[in-house]
Amino acid sequence: MALIRLYMTISLDGYVTGPRDSLNTPMGIGGFRLFNWLDRRNDPGPSGQVYTEVLATRAVISGRRTYEHAGRWQGDHHDGVPIFVLTHNVPDDPPPGCVRYVTDVHQCAAQARAAAGDGDVMVHGAGAAQALLRAGQLDELELHVVPVLLGQGRRLFDNLPAEHIELDAVRRLTTPQVEDLAQHVTHMRYRIRRP
Repeated sequence: MALIRLYMTISLDGYVTGPRDSLNTPMGIGGFRLFNWLDRRNDPGPSGQVYTEVLATRAVISGRRTYEHAGRWQGDHHDGVPIFVLTHNVPDDPPPGCVRYVTDVHQCAAQARAAAGDGDVMVHGAGAAQALLRAGQLDELELHVVPVLLGQGRRLFDNLPAEHIELDAVRRLTTPQVEDLAQHVTHMRYRIRRP
């Protein structure tokens, strides 16, 4: 069965955007700093390895806010894989061919797993990640931890219930120190323990 894995870049203090994110400033003020590591995505090192794994996923689950802030990825996240947008309300305008709006988190997970076949499902967005985690449908977290404190913005794990969720560390990849320290990142993967 396909794994559902969150891929999320996060500041050391837990933010996935800077303050005041909107459609006009999708990453908020200073939030694009979180993605400097992508400048090394074509290198043979850890960031290149992770980026290659991202492109090998066979389906995407996204929160509606993330989907809209990303300009709907112009209808194609990567290689035409199906995109399942988890939303409270289905908009009136029809989505592009590979996009499906889904209002039930369990149906969304089931459809994405089926579409991915023997591949994995990538999750984008704090809201989608939280919904999948609460529903017991998220299998792993791949966090790209950037050594910066944003101080404000949108936090990845703000709206979770007050209960412990145990994680098992699967791997940790750290980019070597480079001249441009803004490209430094630690990629950490965790498997979510099931009760």
